[in-house]
Amino acid sequence: MDFIEYEGKRLLKHFGLPIPKGVHCHSAEQAREAFEALGPCVVKAQVPIGKRGKAGGIVLANSADEAFTAAQNILGMEISGYPVESLLVEQQAAIEQEFYAAVMTDYSTRQPLILFSSEGGMDIEELAEKNPDAIHNIHVDIERGVDLEALRSAVASSDASADKEELVRWLISLYDVYSQCDADLVEINPLVKLSDGRIIALDCKLSLDDSAAYRQEKWFSHGYPELKTEREKEAEERGFKYIELDGDIGLLANGAGLTMTTMDVVSHAGGRPANFLEIGGEAYTKGAEALDLVLSDPNIKSLVINFCGAFARTDVMTEGIIKAWEELQPTLPVFFSVHGTGEDEAVAMLKERLSITPHKRMEDAIAAAVSAAAEGAK
Repeated sequence: MDFIEYEGKRLLKHFGLPIPKGVHCHSAEQAREAFEALGPCVVKAQVPIGKRGKAGGIVLANSADEAFTAAQNILGMEISGYPVESLLVEQQAAIEQEFYAAVMTDYSTRQPLILFSSEGGMDIEELAEKNPDAIHNIHVDIERGVDLEALRSAVASSDASADKEELVRWLISLYDVYSQCDADLVEINPLVKLSDGRIIALDCKLSLDDSAAYRQEKWFSHGYPELKTEREKEAEERGFKYIELDGDIGLLANGAGLTMTTMDVVSHAGGRPANFLEIGGEAYTKGAEALDLVLSDPNIKSLVINFCGAFARTDVMTEGIIKAWEELQPTLPVFFSVHGTGEDEAVAMLKERLSITPHKRMEDAIAAAVSAAAEGAK
């Protein structure tokens, strides 16, 4: 679950971390009133995405009229597909130095990772490419907790001119936010030292782990609604977890793990998956709906159906898909991979009713689908 800047900063404030004075606004007139209360301000589009400034979604205002005009121009914009429906009007800050600070999940090491740099205010990807040594990486052993000496060493070796112990305390607090709120990412860019020496967060990017929603109801209720395509909305109404992608190879598999593996193999074979959709043991009852959903994407040039039977029988799942195929009668090329419990029965059904012989290896079925999609694109 992603959060707009205003809600992310609200969580930071809850943890005692200083943020600028600001007002969450939904109209240009409210932005004018916010300027009257705050003075010179920054008008910011509230969408859960970066690069807002480059898109024209962050504007300085030095008068009430400027705040009003900026709000008028920003409200209704679309930034990376997200419509701007609200603003954060925030007091301008006298910045002396900018930093980058973040805590995220490093899936390669299966550990939390604290990042710090004395070069803030730019995309971390650009900074990593331009000057990778400027970014300090401190992994956290979740059993031992944060290594304070490693944090102090990272901050001490940076070009930070701020109180270094205060920066260390900031990093520790960000880790507290990350761990106590089940976050995937807590990113402050920039974290700044003001001319009076204070350190505050000028921005906040926050994402919480969806699987922890039941533990974090207080915060999840303030999250930004997930941006969905019309097809994804339709899938949700039908009870499917469907994610639309920009590829041309449709996928149907049982189980999220097998579906993701299938997607990875498609990419490895040089193809592009068109969707994530797993139907599990419900293939028998929901096969027609699932197949109809996948085939409704006009970009699809071929289809992979991948079943692996462990707890669910592949013949039962295949029966559901065959009935759906007979009902919908699609014409695009389809490639099956069926293994596990009920495999012999499933293979026999496909040969008899659809005149299709499943591939013996998943990789072969996917390679054939990638080749067919390439031919279809021609």
